[in-house]
Amino acid sequence: MQINKEFTIPEVHHKLVNGIKQYFASCNAKRAVLGLSGGIDSAVVAALAVEALGKENVHGFMMPSDFSTLHSIQDAVDLAENLDIQYNVISISDLYNKFIKDLEPIFSKKKGWSVAEENIQARIRSILLMGYSNKFNALLLNTSNKSELCCGYGTLYGDLSGAMMVIADLYKCDVYELAYHINSEKEIIPKSTLIKAPSAELRENQKDTDTLPDYTLLDPILYAINEGGKSFEKLEKEKFADKKILDRVKSLVGKSSFKIHQIPPILNVSSKPLVYKEKQLL
Repeated sequence: MQINKEFTIPEVHHKLVNGIKQYFASCNAKRAVLGLSGGIDSAVVAALAVEALGKENVHGFMMPSDFSTLHSIQDAVDLAENLDIQYNVISISDLYNKFIKDLEPIFSKKKGWSVAEENIQARIRSILLMGYSNKFNALLLNTSNKSELCCGYGTLYGDLSGAMMVIADLYKCDVYELAYHINSEKEIIPKSTLIKAPSAELRENQKDTDTLPDYTLLDPILYAINEGGKSFEKLEKEKFADKKILDRVKSLVGKSSFKIHQIPPILNVSSKPLVYKEKQLL
């Protein structure tokens, strides 16, 4: 299900590979590092990076926690081996538990699981990735997509970190289309990565749909608002989607706008890349 019709998927593939090449050349950099979660976004970014920079210049980090599933870890390993890139597996469980233990006297004042515990995991991973980046002079590639960014589904100083955002101008549905295109000649991205439900795996049995509408419902709304220039009110009058879903998306977009000030440079492919506007994000 392709959302943005401004380009074909082969065209955006070519543009992203060339964009990575040009960005690294402008930074006088050769090496890249990224986190490999076993999900579709990091898989696509890794494949694009290898094509742009060469397999010898791309390094992957798998950083499982107690909430990471075995199949996601295996998907990440399979991807790295399909791409023939070097990778490391570093569990963050001990680091995370140390943070929670040290924060326990403070966190005990507000009992119960919250986004704070989730974000600590994302920020630990960012520290490890940036450690490698600094030590080996490698640029960190961000793997967030446009759907997530529009709705604030990302952690500042965590998974929103990076030297460049490779797929931040692609909606999630288009990321899937690009993944299938990458696999058109041979399987690079594991099949299980393509068919499993997206999840940040920051808590037990978490799915993206716990926070966001299904991407097949979300992405057309975001596209109509951003590229189509329509308001949520107009979409409601047109009965573009269920009012509850429109209200939910409007709330997510409104709450997330402050994050856009702090994201890394986006590799643009569309005529309407995500930018912050004073009164409205989209």
